[in-house]
Amino acid sequence: MAGRDDERKLLNRFIFRLVSFWFTTLISFSTVRRVSFADWQVRAKPPETHLKANDMQSPLATQTLWMSAWCVFFISGFARAETGAGEAAIWTRHTLDAGDVEAGKVGADGVRLADVNGDGLPDVATGWENGDAIRVCLNPGPEKSREPWPGVTVGRVKGAEDAVLVDLDGDGRLDVVSCTEGNTRTVFVHWAPASAADYLNPEKWVTATVPGLEKKQLWMYALPFDVDKDGDADLVLGSKGEGATVGWLENLGTGRDLSGWPYHVLYKAGWIMSILAHDLDRDGRTDLVFSDRKGSSTGVYWLQANPDSAAAPFAAPVCLGLQDREVMFVDVVDWNADGRDDIAAAVKEREINLLVQPKDIQSLWVEVKLNAPGGQFPDRFGTSKAVKIVPLAPGKPPGYFVTCEKADGDLSGVFWVDFGTGGESSSFHDISGPEGVKYDRIEMVDLDGDGDLDLMTCAERPNMGVFWYENPTIP
Repeated sequence: MAGRDDERKLLNRFIFRLVSFWFTTLISFSTVRRVSFADWQVRAKPPETHLKANDMQSPLATQTLWMSAWCVFFISGFARAETGAGEAAIWTRHTLDAGDVEAGKVGADGVRLADVNGDGLPDVATGWENGDAIRVCLNPGPEKSREPWPGVTVGRVKGAEDAVLVDLDGDGRLDVVSCTEGNTRTVFVHWAPASAADYLNPEKWVTATVPGLEKKQLWMYALPFDVDKDGDADLVLGSKGEGATVGWLENLGTGRDLSGWPYHVLYKAGWIMSILAHDLDRDGRTDLVFSDRKGSSTGVYWLQANPDSAAAPFAAPVCLGLQDREVMFVDVVDWNADGRDDIAAAVKEREINLLVQPKDIQSLWVEVKLNAPGGQFPDRFGTSKAVKIVPLAPGKPPGYFVTCEKADGDLSGVFWVDFGTGGESSSFHDISGPEGVKYDRIEMVDLDGDGDLDLMTCAERPNMGVFWYENPTIP
């Protein structure tokens, strides 16, 4: 699949350049043929006499003129084919974990961050869906962040949709949980080595299934979260397709014996994209926010933490908005700085929508579309996948950072937006150019230590691996 995407992009660029050459050559020959033989001759003139305009149309001048025009048009076509969005990609891409077919690293699907070794730097876990590698890469620090990161394949399972770092057995070392779909349809735990010195040794990792979840659902997402407040990490899980749910796997504190861990269903789903832990009502208890992409009840949902610890951990799910829409990844942020948290959502086909929290959280949330024609971002980009709202740099207003899928041909797949207010239209800034097709979720983090936030993501197609774009705002 990755190879076909690369070939399609190269073919599109070749066709564009070929058409540019044919069109400009046709104009050149057509114009030259209309110039008479007499006009090609430079007539002798006294030194003080100025040449007429048509006296300058010698064969050399005419050919030079049209050759120059052809070059300009061809080069502009080349540039358009290379950047796709009409402007050069201004953020440099640094690959931290490259694709490798033989190593099972095909189709990186998501980036999840945690500090593995206690050095204060975010490390990253990734599942490679179209191969079978489950990977952890350790952040080498700002000075070496632009180089490939040290990494380890913690397990080999097919159909991975998500991989997340969490200490499930309580031994102080971060294990990895992977969620799989396809024919695998299982949640796996990849147990970390006993010694920190062996963390990057793949032979020291042990992979196990969660028996109660094996072959049960198309598992899409896992969120480590202590649901029952007993001090150990449970897992909130989401799936897609027939029998899909949002629920939580209860950690019984039995170490690596997972045989009796029960799964509690919270919601019957269609296709879960995001699950976030956030105190949405700011009552001191952490709630859950999730997005459901497909099925009969799509939208953005809130699971309020129940204040009665003896009852169920959450109240019934409440749809906050975007019902009957294809909602992709979401982000929680106080967009308008009113002290209440809002939700930004990437919505198909090309929308970035806000759900603005009212004074009474139980009241109707206001839906606000990106201030652009028709509420859609331009079709020089792919279709909506993920969104994050953060300042471009300290002291700057918030910007929207967006990744896409279906960024075929000359379309760009990563960009950022100045959100227009009032009568001001939003402005769109390319980040990636046309190099990728299907990107994934976003992490905004300062990786080079210069004070502004860089954008980390991955591309499932083509097989570009895991990488980050360097924010150029602060040199």
